[in-house]
Amino acid sequence: MHGAGDNPSAWVARWARSIPPGETLDLACGGGRHARLLAALGHPVQAVDRDAAALAQAAGPGITTLQTDLEAEGATWPFAPGRFAGIVVTNYLHRPLFAHLAAALAPDGMLVYETFAQGNERFGKPSNPAFLLASGELLDMALRHGLRVLAYEDGSVDAPRPARVQRLCAAGPAFDPAAVRLDM
Repeated sequence: MHGAGDNPSAWVARWARSIPPGETLDLACGGGRHARLLAALGHPVQAVDRDAAALAQAAGPGITTLQTDLEAEGATWPFAPGRFAGIVVTNYLHRPLFAHLAAALAPDGMLVYETFAQGNERFGKPSNPAFLLASGELLDMALRHGLRVLAYEDGSVDAPRPARVQRLCAAGPAFDPAAVRLDM
C-alpha cells in the first residue's frame, strides 16, 4: 500500500521520459515513488536508501534495492563510473556525493535533481542550512562537474507542500538534446 506521498514529483515526471534507455539510480529513494515511475518507463532501477522500511516499500518489478548510509563515516560510493543512464535525487542533499553522482552518470545520461533551498526555513523543515542549497548552488555544481544543463529552476512551490526548491535537469556531454521532448 502506498500513501499520498506516492505521487512522483512533477519535475521528475516531466524529465523521466527523456532519460535514455538503461539502468537508473533513485538515490535516497524513500518509499520508491520515482523508482516505480522509472521502472514503469522500462528502466531497470537501482533504488538506494538507508531506511530498510522505506526500501521494503520501494521494492517491486524492475527495482533492485540497496540499503546503505552514504553519509556514514568510512562509507564508500558503491557504483562504477558511467553506470547509469539516469539518476534521480529528490528531497535529499549531501554535497560530498555530487562528484560521485556526476561520475556515475553515463556520458549520454541524465541527472534529475530537486531539493530544498535557502528560504525554506520559513515554511518548516528542513531549516538547517546544511540541507538547503544556496542561490544557484545546484546549477554551479552541475557546471563544475562538466554536465550540460538542460533546465534549471529556483523558486517557491505550493505543492505538495509550500517550500523553496531548486530543480535541475542536466546531462552528460554525449547526451543528444534533440532527444528531449519539451512539449509533453
